[in-house]
Amino acid sequence: MALSVEKTASGREYKVKDLSQADFGRLELELAEVEMPGLMACRAEFGPSQPFKGARISGSLHMTIQTAVLIETLTALGAEVRWCSCNIFSTQDHAAAAIARDSAAVFAWKGETLEEYWWCTERCLDWGAGGGPDLIVDDGGDATLLIHEGVKAEEEFERSGKVPDPDSTDNPEFKIVLTIIRDGLKTDARKYRKMKERLVGVSEETTTGVKRLYQMQESGTLLFPAINVNDSVTKSKFR
Repeated sequence: MALSVEKTASGREYKVKDLSQADFGRLELELAEVEMPGLMACRAEFGPSQPFKGARISGSLHMTIQTAVLIETLTALGAEVRWCSCNIFSTQDHAAAAIARDSAAVFAWKGETLEEYWWCTERCLDWGAGGGPDLIVDDGGDATLLIHEGVKAEEEFERSGKVPDPDSTDNPEFKIVLTIIRDGLKTDARKYRKMKERLVGVSEETTTGVKRLYQMQESGTLLFPAINVNDSVTKSKFR
């Protein structure tokens, strides 16, 4: 698989299906803002104080028009943002195009292969030599999983020189994860540990992802704080 990052005229990284859909995405974004008063109120109240100034936020969440409003709220409050989708089929390509052109680094398109999906996840988390994000907005726990598996592989490599073997598992998707981590060891043997060290924490909004987090907490392997958004009143009790 040969994928390469593209850049806007301003130098922002992205990989989307068709950047020419950005105008259509912008139109739908403006319509969605009217239906999302909570986020718009956050922009109005907190925009001047820039509470997220200097913060790096990586998101693995359905790249839809509504998510685009969230992303632009985060950037309006001062954050730098990198984003991917948490599902290979859920991206709205015009939403991804609008964000890529105007607001944040996006790596998402509808109909990704599993190899492309995990490439996008890795790109979303990779902030270069300075480490990773300060915060992760996760959906399904895949971004969290990649960091945990990466840290585990790096520590094993440091102890024994052993690299991850994709053939050690029968799970085709986990083979891809191990391949990405193995290839990353060739260029930076502390890549995922640097991400872990910088991370303040992750928010998780699905039952699947939260279950993984509780399992890691119980086994003592959870590497950073996590917030269970899935069971919050505003999600679980909303009608």
